[in-house]
Amino acid sequence: MPSSHDAIRDWLGEAAPRIVGALDLGASIEHIGRVTRFGDGVASIAGLPLTRFGELLSFEDGSVGLSLSVDQDSLDCVLLEAGNGITAGTKVYGTGKVARVPVGEGLLGRVVDALGRPLDGGPPIQATRHDPVERPAPGILDRDLITEPLMTGVTVVDSMIPLGRGQRALLLGDRKTGKTALAVDAVVNQRHSDVVCIYALIGQKNTTSEHVVDAITRHGCRERTIIVVGEPSAAPGAQWLVPYAACTMAEYFRDRGQHALLILDDLSKHAIVYRELSLLLRRPPGREAYPGDIFYIHSRLLERAAKLSPERGGGSLTALPIVETQAGNLSAYIPTNLISITDGQVYFEPRLFYEGQKPAVNVGLSVSRVGAKTQAPALKRAVGRLKLDYAQFVELEVFTRFGAMLDERTSRRITHGRRIRAVLAQPQLAPRSLASQIALLLAVTEGKLDDLAEDAVEQFKTELPGYLESVSPQIVARIESDLELRDDTRHDMLIALDRLIARLAVASNAPGAGHG
Repeated sequence: MPSSHDAIRDWLGEAAPRIVGALDLGASIEHIGRVTRFGDGVASIAGLPLTRFGELLSFEDGSVGLSLSVDQDSLDCVLLEAGNGITAGTKVYGTGKVARVPVGEGLLGRVVDALGRPLDGGPPIQATRHDPVERPAPGILDRDLITEPLMTGVTVVDSMIPLGRGQRALLLGDRKTGKTALAVDAVVNQRHSDVVCIYALIGQKNTTSEHVVDAITRHGCRERTIIVVGEPSAAPGAQWLVPYAACTMAEYFRDRGQHALLILDDLSKHAIVYRELSLLLRRPPGREAYPGDIFYIHSRLLERAAKLSPERGGGSLTALPIVETQAGNLSAYIPTNLISITDGQVYFEPRLFYEGQKPAVNVGLSVSRVGAKTQAPALKRAVGRLKLDYAQFVELEVFTRFGAMLDERTSRRITHGRRIRAVLAQPQLAPRSLASQIALLLAVTEGKLDDLAEDAVEQFKTELPGYLESVSPQIVARIESDLELRDDTRHDMLIALDRLIARLAVASNAPGAGHG
């Protein structure tokens, strides 16, 4: 009876020598370990002594993990997937690779997870290449001064807390005070700019993620936006990886000389996820049970935002991390860490939000450490002493609540401050153009709205953009192209504003009266 080898040789015929010669029969090394303990998305593994920190591991059931703690005899890794088929004794293979995500133009307009896999039901991602999620921040010599403005379209921010391309500005405040709304407005306002947006949602509720995606799709430029989602049902390791993956995707555009805006919503949940992983990995807890390196995981992330020097292409990556406070406590552990890392903060005050002042930005507790150096020259000239006048009004307003008698000068200051507050109020998903913001600021700083009734001021805000486009398109074009407010442009705009204000004063039947 012929052997199986003879049967195979007869079946292959004359091709057998060529097929056998083409086979790679050399020796290969495979690193195999076994799971000793598994639970809550964390696995302890023995038998992989050559594994490095941050290396990807492949499990027998096809799941992928990331090593986060390496000892001499064992290691701990976090799962980037569910890992339902993993038990004690499951084989684990060392890959020798670090975590990478796809980058490139093919990601624009897509919703992906922390590993770059599509979540929007679209076709597979066509990536230019795959870059590591952990990358060193640009060095001092590779950076340039931050001088170009990043317009958010939100008047209170653009006028008094200006942001620059390459800056790291923290958005912080209590839950449900408008932080995500401002971040979405900043993304929507880039629909007419050259800025590519990357929005990272870390452990947010599905309804919140759907709202963000829908708002950007309907009002923004979805085809120039990447949305990275770490769903709350995803493994903790996948949620922890989201901001690093999103930053790598943004760096691709920065390194090509383009400009990118990275929203991290939010780093409070990211810190909580890392605390959970660290406790599961049995690392010693520190303040508020956070591990000792909680500052480092955020600093190494945010330091990657930068404005590159002309020799490096001149691109920029602007980061707007979001953090949630509890009962307005700015001195809590994570908020103070992030305040010290970033170049400024925008603070959302619950009291202003409940009083109906939206965006509920507390101008006194908000600051930009880059300052007016990044502000558009036209906007800087139009702002004038707005911040000082508003701060004085806020102090004076406290005394009016006691019913004190006010002299005429103080009453005028109160009225002027209320007109400033009315101008700074702005609905969501309605970013203002540079010309509209300058016109509003000129009107209020020159005191032209002080004698208008409050309902007429609201009508003025509503009609102003269309009025400027129809009556003074040349003024709008000059401002948008030059970013300057020359004397002749300022004069022409004030004349146009006087006409609109006079018409509204007559229509409201309250010329020269200030109701409230």
